[in-house]
Amino acid sequence: MLTDKQCKNASCDAGRPRVRLADSGGLYLEVSPSGSKRWFWKYRFDGKEKRLALGAYPDLGLKEARVARDDARKQHQSGADPVLTRQVERLSSRFDANASFEVTAREFHATKKVGWSDHYAKRWMERLEKDIFPWLGKLPLSQIGAPMLLQTLRRVEARGTRELPHSLLEACGQVFRYGVATGRCERSPASDLRGALKPVLTRHVSAIVEPDQVGDLMRAIDSYHGHPVTRAALLLSALLFQRPGNIRQMEWAELDLEARMWAIPSAKMKRTKREKINGRPHLVPLATQAVDALKDLMPLTGRGRYVFPSLISAKRPMSENTVRVALRRLGFDNETMTPHGFRAMARTVMVERLNVAPDVIEAQLAHGKSGPLGAAYDRAEFIEQRREMMKAWADYLDELKTKPLGRPREKDRTADGTHRTEGCAPPA
Repeated sequence: MLTDKQCKNASCDAGRPRVRLADSGGLYLEVSPSGSKRWFWKYRFDGKEKRLALGAYPDLGLKEARVARDDARKQHQSGADPVLTRQVERLSSRFDANASFEVTAREFHATKKVGWSDHYAKRWMERLEKDIFPWLGKLPLSQIGAPMLLQTLRRVEARGTRELPHSLLEACGQVFRYGVATGRCERSPASDLRGALKPVLTRHVSAIVEPDQVGDLMRAIDSYHGHPVTRAALLLSALLFQRPGNIRQMEWAELDLEARMWAIPSAKMKRTKREKINGRPHLVPLATQAVDALKDLMPLTGRGRYVFPSLISAKRPMSENTVRVALRRLGFDNETMTPHGFRAMARTVMVERLNVAPDVIEAQLAHGKSGPLGAAYDRAEFIEQRREMMKAWADYLDELKTKPLGRPREKDRTADGTHRTEGCAPPA
């Protein structure tokens, strides 16, 4: 058996890789050429010889090393492998079990924001900072139950908002699931709140879809007496039916009027961060009417960056409410028509009246492919079909604008009585 003096004076001779001084019961002190000393316990498990590191000398003295050996021996006698038990303890202690909700949420946010869009990552954190952290932020995850979380979300509901509490519940659920994965709590109370919040009554975007009303809208746009840039934004919203954000942020550099094409950069599209980086531009064919409208704008805004600059500063695009307010001035309230409604208007009318293949319209709308592998394998863009479709759509809008709705001309009728649009038949 070793003594404290032997442990203190132990050394490793030059040329030797190590020196081991045995104590008792498999305990020994290992001395390296550098002079460092470490305690180990040697044992057998499943027929194999193994050793467990107990600590460094003199931080762990001879007496304490023997106590640590005895504790490990008890684990071994109970059927557990002390080395494996130590590894589990180290992995479990990597995360602070008492970490607060806010600390865990910010850690989760830092982990996930790399794959999120900048806008979504910012909004995700701002919502929690405003409505969750003041009430639950300082509490450990394991102490937060479903009633506490529900009470916090009820405060948000009391402000009269319906969608935000559901978004906050989803975000809190993500934090709790991360907490479960990192050992900070055993389960997520967010899953117990399913059905506890007031339901969100979703409604479709207000849009004009009847041809006679579409004609009224186009005549109203044609007679708009406000700013000419705003009038052009209204007209191109109808002709191109892209997302309102893409319309107002249109840049002259993205347009090729000679080729009759608008190429919206992938970074501007409604896509995931990975898709924004790796995706192709969204191509929007321009009908003659759209090209003419853009050429008319050139003397007004062609020297700047944006096709539709803000009236306050040409360095910014027009406000997101400009087209909405213009629609109000034309007599179309928010229950009748919205800027986003131009997309629903085109989608509905072209399918019902122009017999355009839905896949071609969906490509023009830049809607994602259906199914988990749709976007990966179906990369058809139907450019030529869309060129014909955009021309037919612009001509149809002109037809509705210039004359009252009537029966389709006989030459435009197909055998089954539907309105024919040349060049827009469903793709083979």
